Amino acid sequence: MPKSQNILIIGAGLCGSLLALRLAQRGYTVNVYESRPDLRTTDISAGRSINLALSARGLRALRLAGIEDKVKPLCIPMYGRLMHDTQSNTFPSNYSGRKGEFINSISRGELNGLLLTEADKYDNLTIHFNKKCNSIDIENNTAQLYDYETKKEFEAKGDVLFGADGAGSSLRKAYFLERKFLFSFSQNYLTHGYKELEIPASKEGKHQISKDYLHIWPRGEYMLIALPNLDGSFTVTLFLSYEEGEYNFNNLTTEKTIKAFFESQFPDALALIPNILEEFTNNPTGPLGTIKCSPWHYQGKNVLLGDAAHAIVPFYGQGMNASFEDVTVFNTVLEQHEGDWETIFKVYEKTRKADTDAIADLAIDNYYEMRDHVANPMFKEKRILEMALEKEFPEEYFSKYSMVTFKEDIPYSQAMKKGRAQDKAILNMIADKTINMKDDLKIILKKVQQETNAILEDDRIAGLK
Repeated sequence: MPKSQNILIIGAGLCGSLLALRLAQRGYTVNVYESRPDLRTTDISAGRSINLALSARGLRALRLAGIEDKVKPLCIPMYGRLMHDTQSNTFPSNYSGRKGEFINSISRGELNGLLLTEADKYDNLTIHFNKKCNSIDIENNTAQLYDYETKKEFEAKGDVLFGADGAGSSLRKAYFLERKFLFSFSQNYLTHGYKELEIPASKEGKHQISKDYLHIWPRGEYMLIALPNLDGSFTVTLFLSYEEGEYNFNNLTTEKTIKAFFESQFPDALALIPNILEEFTNNPTGPLGTIKCSPWHYQGKNVLLGDAAHAIVPFYGQGMNASFEDVTVFNTVLEQHEGDWETIFKVYEKTRKADTDAIADLAIDNYYEMRDHVANPMFKEKRILEMALEKEFPEEYFSKYSMVTFKEDIPYSQAMKKGRAQDKAILNMIADKTINMKDDLKIILKKVQQETNAILEDDRIAGLK
């Protein structure tokens, strides 16, 4: 097929704009339709965007597009978690025992704006803003759109159509409603939602708490986190049940109850949030959900990428990284089968589906870990041991977190399988007192590897993935 064929992409968010950029670089003619205005000229955040953590998988995709060096100045390195207890004490937990491994706090808007600016450099790529997609005819690859500026409806057609329009995808909705094939779909919400707040910069424009960490206030049934911004502020996110427990979004409705909640549970954070009442009252409460579906494509005509195919909760910091990795994987498959879209879509999904299912499950796991377990003495001992093993044996031992976050050559599904077995092995041995920090680390590593392999073999025999 000629490279000049028209590629139609719905959605100019992070995944859609990176996909468009890469396809344009490969020589395709690309048109992207986005319902929102251009975020480079209009503030559209409205308190709805959780700060993003950019790590190895996302950086590899940006490197593929040739823009990694332009993104790095937007990043603030975070080397671990800093936990805050109710007495305002803190204790750190590094992400890795190896030197030079960290995740990056980055503004969604700044990153998306950079991708759009890079896209503008290509004559064969056009992004159309303020164009809402109302429906898609998957048989004819046509999108029915509404132009917010002219107030008129119009139709756009593509030789190939990509749905990169997020969790509320119009293309996925068309797959479900048109019933042209057997389409499986699940959407599961946590009982908790999230609300964003802000710790402003100091009068000198500095960060008021350490910018080297992702801050967590774990409280069992709920938690607060904070990620640093380049302007000295922190984006603070409260994760709280809608209606369960002593404190929930439904009963925190007055100045008295909101203040009492933060004074008792997050006193050190409250001291840094001067506009707590205004922000808590006016900022929206967002849902937290997981979307899985299959197939991701219809014949050789159209395909889902990013959150449209596999939206996840944000607790592993991998939502954006997983979507960017979609582009990396898709690019590899495209190189192998260019010209045969049906094969490309089938191979892409077959290559990718197990991994996106895995990171969705891992993100749920990490929600409970961050909320409930990070302050647990046994969990602390496990993390200290893992950091020591990674420092002493940087090429031989990788924790589950490291495999997911820093080892982009290990698929999510493999990281989940081995990481869970490894976690179980270490926790069992700590509980049974068959290992402790006083032992020789080489002996500990051997025991961990042997026990992990035994658990993996048991899982294989039991038919567990």
